[in-house]
Amino acid sequence: MQQSSVSVIGSGIGGLSVAIRLAISGFGVTVYEKNDRPGGKLGILEQQGYRFDTGPSLFTQPANIEELFALAGEPIEAYFSYRPVDISCRYFFENGKTINAFTKSSDFARQMQEVTGESPEAIEQYLRNSEKVYDRVGNIFLNYSLHKSSTWLNKRIFPALKQTGFDYIFSTLDQFNKLRLRTPEAVQIFNRFATYNGSNPYQAPGMLSLIPHLEQNQGTFYPKGGMISIIDALYKLAIKKGVRFHFGTKVESILTENGAVKGIVVNGEKISSNLVVSNVDVYYTYLHLLQDKISASNVLKRERSSSALIFYWGIAKEFPSLHLHNIFFSKDYPAEFRHLFEYKKMFSDPTVYINITSKMEPEQAPPGKENWFVMVNAPAGSEIFTNELIQQSRLNILAKLKRMMGVDLEPFIETEETLTPGGIEAQTDSYMGSLYGTSSNSKWAAFLRHPNFSSRIRGLYFTGGSVHPGGGIPLCMKSAKIVSELILVSRSK
Repeated sequence: MQQSSVSVIGSGIGGLSVAIRLAISGFGVTVYEKNDRPGGKLGILEQQGYRFDTGPSLFTQPANIEELFALAGEPIEAYFSYRPVDISCRYFFENGKTINAFTKSSDFARQMQEVTGESPEAIEQYLRNSEKVYDRVGNIFLNYSLHKSSTWLNKRIFPALKQTGFDYIFSTLDQFNKLRLRTPEAVQIFNRFATYNGSNPYQAPGMLSLIPHLEQNQGTFYPKGGMISIIDALYKLAIKKGVRFHFGTKVESILTENGAVKGIVVNGEKISSNLVVSNVDVYYTYLHLLQDKISASNVLKRERSSSALIFYWGIAKEFPSLHLHNIFFSKDYPAEFRHLFEYKKMFSDPTVYINITSKMEPEQAPPGKENWFVMVNAPAGSEIFTNELIQQSRLNILAKLKRMMGVDLEPFIETEETLTPGGIEAQTDSYMGSLYGTSSNSKWAAFLRHPNFSSRIRGLYFTGGSVHPGGGIPLCMKSAKIVSELILVSRSK
């Protein structure tokens, strides 16, 4: 049997981050990736001079990446660069109102007052509270395992929870927001942050009000070269630190013996390893890599997060009214989420998100044209996405944009690709194509997320969006940090 100190399954943002951290700490690390390049949900599509980031498009908390380069003793400037974006998102409403969510809170508050009549003091107070809760509670819960007693022995925990307030846990995000904001536009904007972990603002707890702090207070950024440049930088750093990669290599199973990891099987060959980190969906890991149907079924007791239907459109026209990030809100937000989570259906008037990186780098599209990443929320699962449903959803999006922008976009679409929940599952093994594993549609969801380690199999760890602390680039990188610290503590015993 070949020897490998640590086997990492999957090279998404979590897998790359944990591989770098462990390599820096002196482990021999080998990453196995079934696709032909690293990145997981972060991919790249190029067509007729257009470049599209195929997955996550929002970049916040660059400090997570800077920390990796600092730990590695490498100058980040040689690998990666980014710049702040003054407007985190441009919001469009069916009543004709348009709001620029400036990342300077006073400007955002003034904009909300001018456009909607919302109290600027209410907006600024909301963002101050968001920061306070993130600093008091989020920094502990997001950076440490909730499944280790050492976390709960932290002297900051209970004072922080006590000061946070009853409604952060026992009110839904929508109820929480309606108590603090009086205009429907402001409530809808702050309800939207539940979708950052694939959840429903009418069910998820008010604690999710800490999420705006990441985007509005800490800032929104644009990485030069698009989101794929994050993966490219981390991959180069991993190589520099001695991490080995095998692409086009699907792990068939994880080997265990007497309650401990013994290695993995790749192409029928056993590869010895007493440490395995799975960056694959935790459900897939249990069902297919461990053949553990009971643990897999336990994972499915938690509601899946939402997924997405994405269109990549090469648009033969420039639209000055749009920014890097744009949201065209549904007129009936509650109905949209009932369709997603109760009826498991697409809604006829979806909220439409459009990301256009050529706004920041014109070379991402041919001259005078734009690269549109167009996404609508979708229920997890592939069975409903027939060609007829995809085409109907496309028509609904085009009709909505025509109504709200006053332009028929169809004649300007000169390239097009589509990604469905089924496609997401096929590419990344994310069960049902759910973007964040489980949703946060209960007050205890954060505590019920799968831990970053196995309590039954010594040497088995989990990182990525389907486990604690959740999905999205910042949280996946935090999960990698938690895993590496757990491994280092275990090694020191």
